Amino acid sequence: MAQVAGKMFPVMVAETVEDKKVNLPADTQGKFTLLGLAYSKKSEDELNTWFNPVYQKFIYKETSGLGAGMSYDVNVYFVPMFTGVNAAATNTAKRKALKNVDPLLLPYILFYKGELKPYKEALDFERRDIPYFFVLDPQGKIVYATSGAYSDAKMDKVEEAIDQ
Repeated sequence: MAQVAGKMFPVMVAETVEDKKVNLPADTQGKFTLLGLAYSKKSEDELNTWFNPVYQKFIYKETSGLGAGMSYDVNVYFVPMFTGVNAAATNTAKRKALKNVDPLLLPYILFYKGELKPYKEALDFERRDIPYFFVLDPQGKIVYATSGAYSDAKMDKVEEAIDQ
């Protein structure tokens, strides 16, 4: 994954559960961004292992106590990718997310429907059974990339990339 560091994240148009378009990386300019991409059911299951730790680390804002005011200001998006014949399942997946996903997480889930090839080539993700994660700098350049299920070591590296 190191070979993608330093490249600009390729343009991707994704949608929220409410069908609002989000242009990556253009709509994330000005802040660091953590993106998690998955393009198969198995990789989506591993993507889900990141939800709670990422929410706790980068999204949840403690309003009182020791942690008050000490939170990150980063964009976070989890992006299930629907490509080829699976593209038809995008709306079904949105409805399932509305029903089954914690409402606090819904704003951080985007749905991509379209071609996979440009992203596989630009982002070097060949294995369909694992999710891929990218930390983008405020200009949309990839500063760190990793893949697979959540681990504390991977989260430490993500945090290091954002703290630089």
